[in-house]
Amino acid sequence: MEILELRLANVRNVEFAELMPAPGISEFVGENGAGKTSVLESVFMLSHGRSFRSVKRESLIQFGADSLDVFARLRGAAGERRLGLSRRRGDWAARVDGREVASLAELLGEIAVVCFEPGSHALISGASEERRHFVDWALFHVEPEYMEVSRRYRRALKQRNTLLRSGRAVAELESWDVELARSGVLLDNWRDRYLRELLPELQQLCLLLLPELGAPDLRYSRGWLPELDLLDALRERRIRDLERGHTSTGPHRADWKIGFELAPEREHLSRGQEKLCALAFLLAQAALFSRQRGEWPVLCLDDLASELDAGHQRRVLSWLLQTGAQVMITGTAALDQNGFEASSYQMFHVERGRVLAY
Repeated sequence: MEILELRLANVRNVEFAELMPAPGISEFVGENGAGKTSVLESVFMLSHGRSFRSVKRESLIQFGADSLDVFARLRGAAGERRLGLSRRRGDWAARVDGREVASLAELLGEIAVVCFEPGSHALISGASEERRHFVDWALFHVEPEYMEVSRRYRRALKQRNTLLRSGRAVAELESWDVELARSGVLLDNWRDRYLRELLPELQQLCLLLLPELGAPDLRYSRGWLPELDLLDALRERRIRDLERGHTSTGPHRADWKIGFELAPEREHLSRGQEKLCALAFLLAQAALFSRQRGEWPVLCLDDLASELDAGHQRRVLSWLLQTGAQVMITGTAALDQNGFEASSYQMFHVERGRVLAY
């Protein structure tokens, strides 16, 4: 998967930029606040429908402008696609090959972007929602029925919670419990299988980035007692859920955690090790995506030099160069270009919102 052309308008402090990223590594260099991260945010938005920096979507629009626009010409296994994303009047508008699509998911399914950025350590140390999203994003791209099953689960969960808060008769909950269990078991099976398939990729990346911690292991918690099936678990918790007014068991409470041979719990990791662990997960996800889909996602690494020391930078870049993936990196200073092929490397200078190719 490769972005051939990228245009962005009114994204934070970038009024307009048009560029052709390299098929290998594109490096965006400039001072803090110059607009480097805005380029990566634009690419990320095409794949996730949001920024990795802020949940406030309106803050992405340049001050004084009433909209933002991102366009990319993409080449992937299915051929070339033209993708467009705009935000105006408080909502997104998405286009694929010039055709406006009714669902943002149709656009997001066309491009996969994996991003490591200063907040990525939340994947290890943050709330369980971060870890569920990490898995569910991958399932969106590899399980054709994921969107429909996920929609059914969310709808059943919403209806069940409404009934719980209303205090209605327990009998009315039965039909929603059945639907919640039917769709929830599918989600759980997919998540469990995905994490088991991810583990070999993760073990290789942890050996590269965190060899001092020993072998890693993933522990998955499905969100209900393992000795019960989901429908029985929902029934067993009904009285308690009625008292509390929400559903306390199910895949929406799922989580996973990583442990190492020499650091069994997350609390044993330093902040630097949490970052490296998060990076290992993201690179492993990209590698598994490549194995499952036959093409690499686009990889974005924001402010790499401030997140990794020189030794880890060299290991990561060496690994990336072997993959053939398209990679976009930002930093305040240029990387050591030893090992970069001129034909697959491009440097861009970013200054006061202007993006210029060297």
